[in-house]
Amino acid sequence: MKKLYRIEHDGAPRYAVERDGAWRLVTGDIYGAWSEGAEIGAEGARLLAPVQPSKIVCVGLNYKDHAAEQNKPLPPEPLLFIKPSTAVIGPGEVIQSPGWAGRIDHEAELGIVIGKRAHRVPLQHTQDYVLGLIAVNDVTARDLQNKDGQYTRCKGFDTFAPIGPCVAMGLDGRDLSVRGYVNGHLRQDSRTRELIFTIPELITFITSIMTLLPGDIISTGTPSGIGPIVPGDSVTVHVEGVGALTNGVVLQ
Repeated sequence: MKKLYRIEHDGAPRYAVERDGAWRLVTGDIYGAWSEGAEIGAEGARLLAPVQPSKIVCVGLNYKDHAAEQNKPLPPEPLLFIKPSTAVIGPGEVIQSPGWAGRIDHEAELGIVIGKRAHRVPLQHTQDYVLGLIAVNDVTARDLQNKDGQYTRCKGFDTFAPIGPCVAMGLDGRDLSVRGYVNGHLRQDSRTRELIFTIPELITFITSIMTLLPGDIISTGTPSGIGPIVPGDSVTVHVEGVGALTNGVVLQ
């Protein structure tokens, strides 16, 4: 397995690949032909958001336990909404909590990073379109979600889509641990085998509706245990095999 990081190197964004503990700069296009170049030291490297998606397609109520805690029936097909590209932040950046918006929640999720233009992808070919897996925090203004009855405003604030810390390539997403922590305390703990709609099913369903572009992310849903975050908190999403994505919370 390889881990693809986007880092600040000599004052500019560069990709680096980590394998067997060694980091090497990437030469070429991560969505096309690329190779491993010079080895670099990882210590002190500033991590950036690993990809710059045109959109994040999120799936609501995709864990049975989360549907139960929301007192909602299991959806007969994937429930989709979109986070804008402007919501994306990387590891170590801060989530800006709008003081007027009421309760703000964390949602730990596994994300799928699309590796090439995907349109009407057959179920048996979905893996061909996956660059790798990533951790996502689907930050949500819960009071606004309940007020609006739809998800655009409550999910779309700037900084409400932390992603990272890397893109894990070659990782099987069928049974991975997904955990959410606030100030080091475990709040969410499940496995992707509990997903109602699987990764291949989501890719096929979503690409039957819209075209996904290289770098776009499908965020597969959050398990039970969602809860509020407030300024001063530190929030971590940990996905097995991907690593830990940590972001602080400040008042906007």
